[in-house]
Amino acid sequence: MLYFLVTFASVLTLLYFYFTRTFNYWKDRNVPGPTPLPFFGNLKDSTLRRRHYAVVYKSIYDAYPNEKVVGVYRMTTPCLLLRDLDVIKHVMIKDFDLFVDRGVEFSKEGLGLNLFHADGDTWKVLRSRLTPVFTSGKLKNMLYLMTERGEHFVEYVDSLCAKEPEQPMYALVQKFTMATISACAFGMDIDEDMYQILEKIDKMVFTTNYSIELDMMYPGILKKFNGSIYPKFVSTFFDNLAQTVVKRRGGLPTNRKDFMDLILELRQKKTIEGTKKMDNEKLRIVELTESVIAAQAFVFYVAGYETSASTMTFLFYELAKHPEIQDKVIAEIDEVLKRHNGEINYDCLNEMTYLQQVFDETLRKYPIVDPLQRNAQTDYMIPGTNVTIKKGQTIVVNPMGIHYDPKYYPNPDKFDPERFSPENEKDRHTCAYLPFGAGPRNCIGMRFAKVQSRICVVKFLSKFRVEPSKKTPMVLEYDPMRIFLFPKGGIHLNVLCR
Repeated sequence: MLYFLVTFASVLTLLYFYFTRTFNYWKDRNVPGPTPLPFFGNLKDSTLRRRHYAVVYKSIYDAYPNEKVVGVYRMTTPCLLLRDLDVIKHVMIKDFDLFVDRGVEFSKEGLGLNLFHADGDTWKVLRSRLTPVFTSGKLKNMLYLMTERGEHFVEYVDSLCAKEPEQPMYALVQKFTMATISACAFGMDIDEDMYQILEKIDKMVFTTNYSIELDMMYPGILKKFNGSIYPKFVSTFFDNLAQTVVKRRGGLPTNRKDFMDLILELRQKKTIEGTKKMDNEKLRIVELTESVIAAQAFVFYVAGYETSASTMTFLFYELAKHPEIQDKVIAEIDEVLKRHNGEINYDCLNEMTYLQQVFDETLRKYPIVDPLQRNAQTDYMIPGTNVTIKKGQTIVVNPMGIHYDPKYYPNPDKFDPERFSPENEKDRHTCAYLPFGAGPRNCIGMRFAKVQSRICVVKFLSKFRVEPSKKTPMVLEYDPMRIFLFPKGGIHLNVLCR
């Protein structure tokens, strides 16, 4: 018995020292930060799925109001939380080439070559070649596809609300965003069976799993052992989806000029090359394999519907709580549509300036993608400090902390679209508003998301308005099981015909 107790105590002691071995890292460098816990570092609540990552980082951000940077531990791995907007601007914009990687890499066969997660070299090639999908000209060409789905969506909502006014808003608008991304990116209409498959995939992709914490504890382990953060079912589905669309188009681009057409144009070249800024720069080449095509199909699909659906869910929630703002949005929609004979076009959307302010304020209060992170390509002295981030280390930015900082947004809990009026916005720091990230590696689909979402809201509010229901939460909690910011239990509202 004594032998067992001694052995057990020895093992516990060894484990304790192993899981705290790095915890003097920031202290030795005189970088302030919260005291880490064995194994968890500073992420105990998010690791145990008690609080969302964004909320955990915000609590750290709030605790150090006078610091430019804060030393934190993602599990046992030291990383740096950036608080100062000028420092964030240096890292994400001015010195972007030194922080081009997001720092989450995994199996190329497991969708790891998608535009969001790809390493810096692969990302640079893909980004330069895929950006043309999102020009204003391409978006104008897609408008009719979005408005058609918007009309079907309104009919669908009408049929539901005639029976039951109280509706789960995310599930409702998700129908629209899934339909538009299918039509605009892949030239497909989806049936009820496909919706059910995509809802299954939604849970697989956006539910947190411990592969992320494993990669925090041992950076690069997923890539080293060819692991993925997504189940095999997801990669198989998108492999098959890409192959189906390619086969349906005979392997050649059509005149649709959509996402898959661009992929098919590139596919004919077998490989794609990046652009070189300098003659001595190495030429980056990406082979356009079926895995690469499937990975882009995956990220365009899931990012294209989920973030917009979540944003609109929060937007309708705020409109339900603030009927005076909802009235103002509806009045603007009615007035602009009347001037355009009821037709939604690109110019018409741009004239709805107050609606855009409401969107901007929604994303201030609810930054869907949080935290943002980058990996250092080389040792880097943080400007204005004596702190050096080492090559391979991760920096983290917490949009929620910034968006709720009263220095930048007085009375931050208040929903106030006037924050984004031209006069209030003109002097705001570039990095005080980060719902789409910042710099060259910001969200490639930002313009698509804005157009898609505005069409949905315009169509919806032309016929309906929203009010709180018995199930509507007065204060939101965020689901710690969800990767992106998402309301725990969803948001139910009453949808009423105007």
